[in-house]
Amino acid sequence: MNSLQTTTIDNVSCVKSHYGVYLRTKWTDATFHFCCLGRYGNAFSDYLDGLDAEFSFIDIGANQGLYSLIAARNPHCTGVIAFEPVASSFEYLLDNLRINQAHAKVQAINAAVSDTAGMAEIAIKPGHSGAASLRSTKPVWLSSAETIKTVNVEQLNSVFAGAINCVIKIDVEGHELTVIQELMHSGVLARSDAIYYEVNEDWVEVEHIQKLLKSCGFSHFQPIGAGAHYDILATK
Repeated sequence: MNSLQTTTIDNVSCVKSHYGVYLRTKWTDATFHFCCLGRYGNAFSDYLDGLDAEFSFIDIGANQGLYSLIAARNPHCTGVIAFEPVASSFEYLLDNLRINQAHAKVQAINAAVSDTAGMAEIAIKPGHSGAASLRSTKPVWLSSAETIKTVNVEQLNSVFAGAINCVIKIDVEGHELTVIQELMHSGVLARSDAIYYEVNEDWVEVEHIQKLLKSCGFSHFQPIGAGAHYDILATK
């Protein structure tokens, strides 16, 4: 991995990832490696690159901002709203927005979407920033915790006020159902064309989520990946 060529942009050491966006170097983080090597596949990145009409992108669980950056580079993207609650990941996200000159197009929010507004404790795994989780039953390998800010429908109503033709990405490690319920209550799902969300059948109620999305007009559910841990692209 360290054989990848590093460069310096705006005094930040970074690497050009498999997806064509630059990422600040963070060699000790598994998520950084996955992004640089293209371990998330190309299905959703190709989908975002291929959109040819105006859209807004909502990134819930943005981490270092991979998909926010991919969406933002599409000239048809009118704006990005990226939620990342963990302080160190949020600072990393801000750096990546700056080195890719995407900060003017992306509204970064240092909070998690949940069913209550206030403060909460999120479990984290050192060395794997993408494993942070708010779900009530957490595996033992999530060995650390951090107090974060949470927002719910009351704040989301104003945040999403100008978002139309939305494409939403949700990566929240088992908190998906709660997030989707808040999005539904905010009304943004009625203005959305697609939702890309992670499924781990050990902790995600797949049929419940699908039923909820169907009630909001989503009719096609494309699984991406195999086994019990995969992603779904839901479209209308």
